Amino acid sequence: MNYEFRVNSKTMDGYKFLGTHPNIKKFVSISLLTLFLFGISCKEPKQADDQPVEVLDQHTLDRRVNEATVDSLMREVYVPIYSDIYNQTRDSRTLLTATLSIRNTSLRDSLFVSKIDYYNTAGDLVRSYIHQPIYLRPMESLDYVIEQQDNSGGSGANFVIDWYSRKPLHPLFQAVMVGGLGSQAFSFTTEGVEIYKN
Repeated sequence: MNYEFRVNSKTMDGYKFLGTHPNIKKFVSISLLTLFLFGISCKEPKQADDQPVEVLDQHTLDRRVNEATVDSLMREVYVPIYSDIYNQTRDSRTLLTATLSIRNTSLRDSLFVSKIDYYNTAGDLVRSYIHQPIYLRPMESLDYVIEQQDNSGGSGANFVIDWYSRKPLHPLFQAVMVGGLGSQAFSFTTEGVEIYKN
């Protein structure tokens, strides 16, 4: 059997077998088709139970505390929020994105939070973020974001947070505000202050 082996220099699309045997091209085509089908059949079948994992929103964390809260351990914190600020005049405002950050600073003990309420400038309750106590593991943090388009709070908005712990803790309650004026971006933070109920 005589055949010639050469490269197609015009199209550069690979190699061709040219020769006197009439079935050589058919043999090559069938061989390539067989290898292709074999490769497909070797792929692992898709599992029937492969479902996308649903990520829980931070406002609905599935971590509930079963024990009853103890009033003597409960403490309350006020965190100022600026969802907008005045710009040049009282009639001109710049909307900001605000992030409430709750941080458990303990290496060993959990932080329990029973209330996260958001109030507007007039002192009206805008929304409650949790309806049951939740907890943060040691060194864990939790964030809640007031988006830039959400102007329900105003310049005097705030969070009121109730928390407690089994042992003395010093958690951090902070807010970070981010905005922009023209091509310039800026940010600033506020610290939570404890509210004394008595």
